[in-house]
Amino acid sequence: MTIINNSGNGSVMRAIAHDRHGEARRVLRLSEQPPPAAPAAGQVRVRVLSRPVHPGDLAGVQGFPGAPRRRFAAPRIPGLEGTGLVETVGEGVRHLRPGQRVAFFPVPGAWSEVITAPTDLVVPVPDGVSDETAALMLVNPLTLLTLLRAVEDARHGRAGPVVQTAAGSSVGKLVGAAAVEHDIPLVNLVRSAEGAQTLRQRFPGLPTISTADADWRTQVRDATGGRGAQVVLDAVGGSLTGELAGLLDDGGTLITYGQLGSGSTPLESLALTPRALTVRGVTVGRWTARTPDERAEDVAFAARLAVTAPDLFEVAARYDLADFAKAVDHVHRPGKSGTVLLTSPEP
Repeated sequence: MTIINNSGNGSVMRAIAHDRHGEARRVLRLSEQPPPAAPAAGQVRVRVLSRPVHPGDLAGVQGFPGAPRRRFAAPRIPGLEGTGLVETVGEGVRHLRPGQRVAFFPVPGAWSEVITAPTDLVVPVPDGVSDETAALMLVNPLTLLTLLRAVEDARHGRAGPVVQTAAGSSVGKLVGAAAVEHDIPLVNLVRSAEGAQTLRQRFPGLPTISTADADWRTQVRDATGGRGAQVVLDAVGGSLTGELAGLLDDGGTLITYGQLGSGSTPLESLALTPRALTVRGVTVGRWTARTPDERAEDVAFAARLAVTAPDLFEVAARYDLADFAKAVDHVHRPGKSGTVLLTSPEP
């Protein structure tokens, strides 16, 4: 394997790519590709050392529910987030320099060893933040902010209870920490009794319920004061959607931001009209629509969180790019705690 040098002349880089939608383990391939072009004005080229495998990355490989599965004219490289070292900078770039540690999001092609990115999507890594934390520094905190804003909109100034699924996930733990800090009456849902016990130890002040319990719906009703939730944050979807809508108080809002579950729920079965329910989809993919000043505030929040609460950026395991199949399997492993990383050797 030839590792790209700073000039990029005559070199190749490793990348994980796919030429069609499908189950990740079947369609992804490790390949050698030419590195990206030298950075233009306002861009930097980054040697990527670590990048997370988010559920959204795998959903993009498989094809999102309801969207057609396609073959592509040219292979696509997954991934939008990662960390690495600046190799070269384009004209006019003053605040970033070669050799500097940076994180980036959203930059397509993160599952390669080199990316070229506009500087407004590249963030210096604060001193003292580990490379592992830096790899996770942006997407999950920005998702947290996106969800908190959606919850605030849905509550209309009223302090009703909030229920979240996948509470033991990386984003779920961030939501739990925010609920403790901001006194949000949050009820956590997880899939197993073991997961519930672990999360209770982390957040002893928050009710945590396992959906493996036969009476979990009754437990949620009790935890929300008997009237149901004002908001449900759902990363699972699928066949669980109907159950979650049933946990809402009339006039409540179901906020969906993931598709971790299987199956489906007919929309007409949710009794949206007679119960005045709202179903809203939320995605961090629209974060770039915020103003530059708003994005800068959000990134500053993410960087502070990485410095002050690194325990919220838990890593489940690390795999070299060549071992991507093992990484994908680990993402789906029951009881996984933290985020799986794909790594590359330092130059």
